[in-house]
Amino acid sequence: MKRKLHLLLALLFPILICAQGVALQQFATGFSRPVDIKHANDSRLFIVEQDGVIKILDDQGNTNATPFLDIDARVRSTGNEQGLLGLAFDPNYATNDRFYVNYINNSGDTVIARFTTSSNPDIADDTSEEILLTVSQPYTNHNGGSLAFGTDGYLYIALGDGGSGGDPDNYAQNLQSHLGKILRIDVSGATGYTNPATNPYIGNPSGLDEIWSYGLRNPWKISFDSDNGELWIGDVGQNNREEINNVPIVNAGYNFGWRCYEGNATFNTTGCPAAATTTFPVAEYNYGGSPFRCSITGGYIYRGSMYPNIQGWYVFADYCSNELGLLEPALGNTWNMSLTNSGFSPNISTFGEDMNKELYAAGLSNGVIYKVFDPTLSVPENSLANNYQLYPNPANDYFQINNQNAASQLTKVVMYSFSGKLISTTSITTENQKITTNHLTDGIYIVQLISSNGAVSHHKLVKN
Repeated sequence: MKRKLHLLLALLFPILICAQGVALQQFATGFSRPVDIKHANDSRLFIVEQDGVIKILDDQGNTNATPFLDIDARVRSTGNEQGLLGLAFDPNYATNDRFYVNYINNSGDTVIARFTTSSNPDIADDTSEEILLTVSQPYTNHNGGSLAFGTDGYLYIALGDGGSGGDPDNYAQNLQSHLGKILRIDVSGATGYTNPATNPYIGNPSGLDEIWSYGLRNPWKISFDSDNGELWIGDVGQNNREEINNVPIVNAGYNFGWRCYEGNATFNTTGCPAAATTTFPVAEYNYGGSPFRCSITGGYIYRGSMYPNIQGWYVFADYCSNELGLLEPALGNTWNMSLTNSGFSPNISTFGEDMNKELYAAGLSNGVIYKVFDPTLSVPENSLANNYQLYPNPANDYFQINNQNAASQLTKVVMYSFSGKLISTTSITTENQKITTNHLTDGIYIVQLISSNGAVSHHKLVKN
């Protein structure tokens, strides 16, 4: 039995990637260049592959044999930043079966299109495509690609500055171009789209009606905080700064600065507005260095319930250094940043939430989907972590809790898989109560003990 346990530990711990309170654990494999992860408000995860395929992953890490959508023939993915890049499900998807994609077509241009699901909820109707918007792309890079619905019900579209280097045509500051912008459209009608009346250039010939905000270089992943509705943007820098922007969506018309500024640093201010009119990033880090950092992958504010230590923290990554990053809220509406080199090389291309707001990440180069979790499971200062022991541990059919003080303080036992999936919740009603484990497969589990005064402790349990 010890040999079996040692093998399990040896297989498990090499795939844990730690970064100051967050880590990645392998959840599923076998994907080809995954670039987006979304859910449809159910237990499924939808994995977007850059070549033009969307696959369904269940909550046990199994991939459906038949893709949800395959539009490979319509998608150009020969360029490193081209392909099927974004997915968003309609807020009313449960009743209207509509979802939206962002891809580069065979002419090299951005297409925003709407599809519907077929009579089989796991397979889309690939003949249902309605093209809503096409944006000409002058180069093969800086396409952005993210799609997301805001709490206002509108669809937000993140587009890069059109490519090359240094935004040579100044598209990001040009309000007559869709490039280098966040667009906002209303797709609630039966067909097509309209522009929300609160978009800043409605009826104003100085800017296009679809524009919500501008001044972005290559926004590689946007997300909305499910708690307060604020927008988070990871914007890839030129050769100096990688930046993170955070703004409320009750306002519009933000100028995020590019190409006038790269992060907080001056880049090319010829013809630029005053710096006071620019919305500068809430955080940035330097390009280059060792490990070599070169491209931010924007993530999410963690709003799940599994890991209270990182509640309200922004999780992101650097594609080149394979570091995981965190922004921790600090005093005065500021953020403390940490970046930790994982020593692993998945080239993290995207993050995603499941319906419970737990986070996932995808490795572009290895096709692996990871679960994001807190490996420390640190406990509050008022916890009773030192008061309890689980026995027997390893366990076979059950375990009990040895309480060195008062067993009556313990009220609840919650069990999770090591990847963070909730297994069971048991109320403690008697001292030395047995907690059954005969329904569990062999492996490592996390046991959360909750006392009557709200103190919490976490313990590792081995089932064999």
